[in-house]
Amino acid sequence: MDTEQARTFLAIAAQGSFIAAASQLHLTQSTVSARIQRLEETLNARLFVRNRSGASLTPAGRRFLEYAKRLVFTAEQAIHDVGSSSRYRATLRVGGRIALWEGFLPQWVGWMRRTNPDVAMRTEIGFEDDLMRHLIEGTLDMGLMYTPSHQPGLIVEHLFDERLILVSSRPDVHEPGAGYVHVDWGASFHAQHRQSFPQMETPALVANIGWLAIQLVLANGGCCFLPVRLAQPFLMTGQLFRVLGAPEYDHPAYMVYPQKAESMVLEQAVQGLREVAKQQR
Repeated sequence: MDTEQARTFLAIAAQGSFIAAASQLHLTQSTVSARIQRLEETLNARLFVRNRSGASLTPAGRRFLEYAKRLVFTAEQAIHDVGSSSRYRATLRVGGRIALWEGFLPQWVGWMRRTNPDVAMRTEIGFEDDLMRHLIEGTLDMGLMYTPSHQPGLIVEHLFDERLILVSSRPDVHEPGAGYVHVDWGASFHAQHRQSFPQMETPALVANIGWLAIQLVLANGGCCFLPVRLAQPFLMTGQLFRVLGAPEYDHPAYMVYPQKAESMVLEQAVQGLREVAKQQR
């Protein structure tokens, strides 16, 4: 057994498909299949059931899931820690949506640096699929996101609700119209948006993150839905205007972390996020 076999196993478990895992790992499907075959021979157990819809874990595969995460985590930790300064007692790896890195997560990082100056931190930006995959693989300790999926061995905890409001580059706008940038805030937002504007045609401009929508609106004019937290600085300077009377939507933010993590540092980090989240509420 080696870490590459464990990584391949975790990729299939996360994607639910040998084909999707091969694409994600930039490997051929035959290489992925060969790795799993060798792993199954080593463990003397079948790990996946393959069918038309993809691949699902067998009972043995579900039991091996935690061991695979630990194997990959230990290898990643060793690579980082052996080469890092001896003055750091631990390393915490955190990923989050870019909107949550605006104000909220930097506040929390500051809290961690004050309370745990001997803990190194590795931070990254990502979307839900990648963040969840890294959590399943054990290469992330915590993920901050809007639409997490529930996976065995991971805790999904609600932190606070963003408030999405419609903002415009002009003060005389009353509803989405010309120049509207539709931000992909997830399935819940889409459903509420469709209910609020049932007659709206497919927008000409779509952005996958709020930051990008801000740049498009500031450069070309228009409007978009943003969290109040992101919009506030632009509202205060008069670069953007709140569209009064427009619908508003709640957009919950979550943190996701391992259920069985035996780490005092992770416990402190989770508590710190709860404290900072109280200020957002």
